[in-house]
Amino acid sequence: MCGIVGYIGYREVTPVLLEGLKRLEYRGYDSAGIAVLTDHQVAIQRAEGKLSRLISKIGKKGPKGRVGIGHTRWATHGKPSETNAHPHQAGRVVLVHNGIIENYHALKEELQPHGVRLKSQTDTEIACHLINRYLKKGGSFLEAFQKALKELEGTYALAVLDTDEPDKLYAAKKGSPLIIGLGTNENFLASDIPAVLPYTKKVIFLEDDEMAVLTGQGITVLGKNGKEVKKSAKEVQWSAEMAEKGGYKHFMLKEIFEQPRAVGDTLIGRILKGSEKIDLSVIDPVFGKGKFPFFNRFYLVACGTSWHAAMAGKYFIEAIAKIPVSVDTASEFRYREPFVDRKTLLLVISQSGETADTLACVQEARKKGAKVISICNAIDSSIPRSSHATLYTNAGPEIGVASTKAFTTQLTLLLMLSLYLGKKNGWLKPSYIKKAVNQLARLPHLMEDVLEKSGQIMAIARKFYQHRDFYFIARGVHHPIALEGALKLKEISYIHAEGYSAGEMKHGPIALIEPGTPVVALALKDRVCEKMISNIEEVQAREAKIIAVATDGDPRFEEKCDSVFYIPKSEWYLTPILASLPLQLLAYYVADLKGTDVDQPRNLAKSVTVE
Repeated sequence: MCGIVGYIGYREVTPVLLEGLKRLEYRGYDSAGIAVLTDHQVAIQRAEGKLSRLISKIGKKGPKGRVGIGHTRWATHGKPSETNAHPHQAGRVVLVHNGIIENYHALKEELQPHGVRLKSQTDTEIACHLINRYLKKGGSFLEAFQKALKELEGTYALAVLDTDEPDKLYAAKKGSPLIIGLGTNENFLASDIPAVLPYTKKVIFLEDDEMAVLTGQGITVLGKNGKEVKKSAKEVQWSAEMAEKGGYKHFMLKEIFEQPRAVGDTLIGRILKGSEKIDLSVIDPVFGKGKFPFFNRFYLVACGTSWHAAMAGKYFIEAIAKIPVSVDTASEFRYREPFVDRKTLLLVISQSGETADTLACVQEARKKGAKVISICNAIDSSIPRSSHATLYTNAGPEIGVASTKAFTTQLTLLLMLSLYLGKKNGWLKPSYIKKAVNQLARLPHLMEDVLEKSGQIMAIARKFYQHRDFYFIARGVHHPIALEGALKLKEISYIHAEGYSAGEMKHGPIALIEPGTPVVALALKDRVCEKMISNIEEVQAREAKIIAVATDGDPRFEEKCDSVFYIPKSEWYLTPILASLPLQLLAYYVADLKGTDVDQPRNLAKSVTVE
C-alpha cells in the first residue's frame, strides 16, 4: 500500500504535496518523493526512509510550480531505496503508483528489445515506459495513456504528468483507492480523504477502470470505453482537525481516547433509549420481502483486527439471534472454495473498505449469486460500493496503523446487528431488545469510566514492558478479544505475544510458560468465569505473572494475580468492548516505553490493498 497525492491550480504546489503526504504517511513510509512540473520541465525529489527525510532534503526552497504529484511508499517490488522511490520518469511521462502490476515481468521482456533500460527494481517504472512507448508512436498523451492501461494487469491507482502539458494532470484507477478533491480554480488527487481536507470537503470517488483528466478549472472522468462519465461530488463530514493528533503524543493514543465518541456516533440514529427499536433498515432490501431468513448459509469474512471482530460477531449472532455463522479470514475463504450460492449471505468487515483479499471475496461471492453486507468505516470505498448494503461505523479517520476505534465500533455494530436479526426472526422478546438498547446507550459512558483509569494500565506496562513474551488467555466471547490484545502488542511493541483459548492451554501452549512470564487473563464475571479462575491457577502454578482484567466488585483476583484491572459491571455482550480498552492501552504504553514507532510500526501499513 502506498499514498498518492496530486495538485493542479493556483497555489505553489510543493507545500500542498508535502502536506498531503504527511496525512498519507500511514499508508507507507519506506520512501517518499514529489515531482513538480513547470514550463515543460520537471523537478523530481526523492528520499529513502520517512517523509521527514524528503522534507529535510527539499528544504525551504522547494521546486516551484503549480502542478505536481507526490508519493509515500510501502515496498512491494524492490527494496526501500531512493532509486526505487516514486515518482518515476520515462521521456515525457512522470508518474506515481499504488498497487501491483502483475504482468510487469512480461512487459519488461517485451520492452527491453526496444531499448528500454530500467533504473529501478519496481513494477511501476514499467508503466512509465509503456506510456512513453505509445507516445513515440504518435497521437495524444490521453490516447497513449488509454492504450497503456489496457496492457496493465493487476491493481493500480496512477497519477501521471506529461512534461509537454503543464496544464493537465492525469489519473486512473483499478483496484486501488483514488479520490478527486474539488476546489475553486484548483483540483486535487489523493489515495484517501485526509490529504485534501485542508482545502476542500467535496470529493469524487473514482471507480475501477475509470480515468480522469484534471485542470485548474475542472475535471473530466472517462469510463473504460473512453466516453465521459458524469460523477456526483460527495460532501465529507470529517474536519481537518479530526485527522490531527489533537495534543496527544501519538495518533493511536488519541484514537483510543476517541472511542466513547466514536461508539456514540455509531449508535446515533440507530437506537433510541427507552425504545425497542434498532434501526438498521438500510440492510432490509438484502433480505427481501419473503420469509426470514431466506439464507441458509451465513459467512463472516475479514482480515486481521476485523477478523477478530468477526469472531466476536459470531458469538453475538449465534447467542442472540440464534443464527449459525461461519467465520473465515478473507485470504483463506477465497481459495478454499466454500459453498456459496444465491442462498448465501456474506457479511464482510473492513475498516478501510480497500482490503484486497476481502474485496476479492465480495466480488467472487457476488458472481455466484450471494448477497453481501459490509461493515466499513470509509464511506464509498471499494468494498461498500461492491456490496448490496453497508453499515458504516462512523468512527472518523483512523490514522494509527494499529486499529483501535475501528475495532470497537465494529463490535458495536455487530452487536446491534445480532439484536436486529433476533428481532427480525422473532426470537427476541421486545423486553430483551429494550433492555439491550438501554445498555447500548450507556456504553460510551462505561468506556469513559474505563479510560479514566488509564494510569493503572501505564503502571502495569512499566512493570512488564521489558519481557520478551506475553500470553493472553480468555474463554467464550472474550477469546477474540484476547487474540486482538496479543495482536496489538506484537504490532507496535515487537514483543512476541500470543492469544489462546484458556481451555486449550493444557493441550500444548502451557509448555511455553516459564517463571515470570506475563499472562494477561480476561476473567470477566460470566458463566465461564469459574473455569477462567482454574486456568489462571494452572499458569500461576508454573510461576507466571498474572495480569487480570476482571469485573468491578469481584474480589477473587487480588490474591491470585500480580495486577488486576477492573472494568464496570455490565451485560455480557458489552464486556468484550469494554475489555478491549485496557488491552489497547497496555500495548500502547509498552510500545511507548520501548521507544518503538507507535503510529507507523515496521513492515506494516494501514490497509492491505495488495495480496
